[in-house]
Amino acid sequence: MRAMTQGSDMLPFMKMHGLGNDFVVLDGRAQRVSVTPALAMAIADRHRGVGFDQLALIEEGKGDGHLTFYNADGSTAGACGNATRCIARYLMDASGKTALTLTTERGQLLAEDAGNGLTSVNMGQPQLSWDEIPLAHEIDTLELPIEGAPTATGMGNPHCTFFVEDAEAADLAAYGRFEHHPLYPQRTNVQVASLVGPDHLRMRVWERGVGPTLASGSSSCATAVAAARRGLTGRRVTVELDGGTLIIDWREDGVWMTGPTAHVFDGRFNTAWLEDVS
Repeated sequence: MRAMTQGSDMLPFMKMHGLGNDFVVLDGRAQRVSVTPALAMAIADRHRGVGFDQLALIEEGKGDGHLTFYNADGSTAGACGNATRCIARYLMDASGKTALTLTTERGQLLAEDAGNGLTSVNMGQPQLSWDEIPLAHEIDTLELPIEGAPTATGMGNPHCTFFVEDAEAADLAAYGRFEHHPLYPQRTNVQVASLVGPDHLRMRVWERGVGPTLASGSSSCATAVAAARRGLTGRRVTVELDGGTLIIDWREDGVWMTGPTAHVFDGRFNTAWLEDVS
């Protein structure tokens, strides 16, 4: 990676998380930053780099900034709900705003201060047709012809949700193999979820290009949409993840996600290390 910096030969970064779903955030508005797959994988290494579930790059764009997301395997993701909330909180705190707009590959997203330290983001309308998700061919997305009859949903990236009796007892790695199912040409995020009360889901996540994570915002949105479509819940649900709880509300204007965020620390990458891993 080559980074154009001013006043320092080291590249600054921020470490953030939403419910333990953790991110390295680079701010490319004040300096030019180019992220390669090799660099993303090096930073993602929790022993030799920093470690993250996703890396997020902030750049100038329409509204208050444009976000690009990278998975731990160096691939890109079209959406990352928890990272979007974390960055929205950072930008609101810096600007004094209580609402702002961010753009991603998913499109324009509205974020708001929800009070009590919580941040909300509208993740947009869910993609429910096979070609939008996308799937390999035309098929009913409500119950796929896969063992367990999962539901397919797009939230800017593809999702495959299995509803099980007990999500905590499910073998997540066994379900994770469906990331590479032929029905998903771009691979998929996989969720296992169970209904634990009225409009209350317990969910665990296998993220595309990452593996098991403590939480996932887009997965929570996809699971809530799938549960409502299948008549298991209403359109406003509590989603309990390994790392904490999100509130998902599928409204007329899109799927809103609300929860806490944390800005853990700031750091700088050593230039020699950057040159070595690029």
